[in-house]
Amino acid sequence: MPIKIPNDLPARATLDQEGVMVMTQDAAIRQDVRPLQIGLLNLMPNKVRTETQFARLIGATPLQVELTLVKITTHTPKNTPAEHMLAFYRDWEDVRGRKFDGFVVTGAPIELLEFEEVNYWDELVAIFDWTQSNVHSTFCICWGAQAALHHFYDVPKYALAEKAFGVFRHSNLAPSSPYLRGFSDDFSIPVSRWTEVRRADIPTDKNLQILMESDETGLCLIDDPSHRSLYMFNHIEYDTYSLGEEYARDIKAGTPIQIPHNYFPENDPSQQPENRWRSQAHLLFGNWINQVYQTAPFDVNDIGG
Repeated sequence: MPIKIPNDLPARATLDQEGVMVMTQDAAIRQDVRPLQIGLLNLMPNKVRTETQFARLIGATPLQVELTLVKITTHTPKNTPAEHMLAFYRDWEDVRGRKFDGFVVTGAPIELLEFEEVNYWDELVAIFDWTQSNVHSTFCICWGAQAALHHFYDVPKYALAEKAFGVFRHSNLAPSSPYLRGFSDDFSIPVSRWTEVRRADIPTDKNLQILMESDETGLCLIDDPSHRSLYMFNHIEYDTYSLGEEYARDIKAGTPIQIPHNYFPENDPSQQPENRWRSQAHLLFGNWINQVYQTAPFDVNDIGG
């Protein structure tokens, strides 16, 4: 079954072109099933691109999914037209009374700031706490994952000498995990961050399980059953051109940056990049959606009961 998103959302045209099934309100009602309620708290500057990336993965499941786009109430995005935000986004304050089967918290390009220096940190902390009573399963990405781990377990992040940037090989450390069902022993995932969380700081007595890791870039994915959360420190949701556009943006801005590792053929930025992570991205999100479907209460209002 397809994903339900607003008819005029820019992501819709892209998903239609890619063959992702997108449904209307009338079609959703005719199916007479309860769609999974998934919220996306989008903290990335390019809202439209990020919406498309996550809708592509969430919508590629056989289940009917209704996606709600959410923004920080106390923060006004600078890089997305106000008309787009008004048309398609809900303030968290307006949805905090709702229950969600799944909730995604994206990354944000603010990782070199201390967590408490982020101008919406207090609201984000409130959102993390709210997920414990109003969300069945939370999926945090990159800085969002670092922030959640810091809030729940006081785990620090560390600045890197240079940006971890490119496509890196990762290992499957927990083949029996339902989230890694069908994964190969090793696989490639995009990485783009200036900070890291270290294995030595992960509490060993809190039932946290490291699922993915890279010899070159460290921790990648952690399962936190106590908070019904997944923490993904890298950008498995990126599309083919995301790293290339970041590279071009940094070059234009004069930011010291290396060519993204293992991304362009022959390390040549003039060549078309190769996507070697698309199948893993779909598999991970498909496993997450399936796990949410298998374990969430039939009545969404029973979540957190």
